[in-house]
Amino acid sequence: MKKLAILGEFNPSSETHVATNSAIEHSKKVLGIDLDVSWISTDEISENLLKLFNGYLVAPGSPYKDMEKALFAIEYARENNIPILGTCGGFQHMVIEYARNVLGYKDAQHAEYDPYASELFISELACSLRGREMELNLIPKSEVSLLYGKLQVKEKYYCNFGVNPKYIDFILKGPVSFVGSDSEGELRVLEYPEHRFFIGALFVPQTNSTEKNPHPLVTGLLKAIISNDIAEQGHAH
Repeated sequence: MKKLAILGEFNPSSETHVATNSAIEHSKKVLGIDLDVSWISTDEISENLLKLFNGYLVAPGSPYKDMEKALFAIEYARENNIPILGTCGGFQHMVIEYARNVLGYKDAQHAEYDPYASELFISELACSLRGREMELNLIPKSEVSLLYGKLQVKEKYYCNFGVNPKYIDFILKGPVSFVGSDSEGELRVLEYPEHRFFIGALFVPQTNSTEKNPHPLVTGLLKAIISNDIAEQGHAH
């Protein structure tokens, strides 16, 4: 049976964590698949553990117990073409991993962990998005727009942090594609080209999933996992 790891510290009283479990069940049902799903605390992440899974969902709810291990998991998924979806804090850590390991900003940091760092790629938002539902414009022909089947969507946010405007020009020079922005023009969705499934969203799609309408990003992740020939997953990091 294929296995999905949810990377993060599960909190049963967290609305987004409960929604994550439900959204996966909705997508499993619509796809008619069996999938083994496990929450993995970030401080337990290791390469040997990651190899046991066919895909990862980086959960909302940072700061994580171990930021470096969370970043390692994202890098491992990116380099080994393993399906991964990051939402809210997951998106933010995807940006940090990309800044450090692809763009070469080794000191790239997240304001939630170190607000006085010199290279804050993720900073506190001037206006908190917590509790807001916002319209998003998606770039035509992007993987995300194809999954949704439309170019305008409405999603819910639960975060106070986002991409630091100061670094947007640097970020856009690299291979990552930012494929969704809100009405204020801020970058909210990323995908990595020529990767089986590498998508990050600052919003929490899980909270919009229902049994009748499973969320397309979660369903897309599960589809990528079950169609995933993971022979290459054992390659050296």
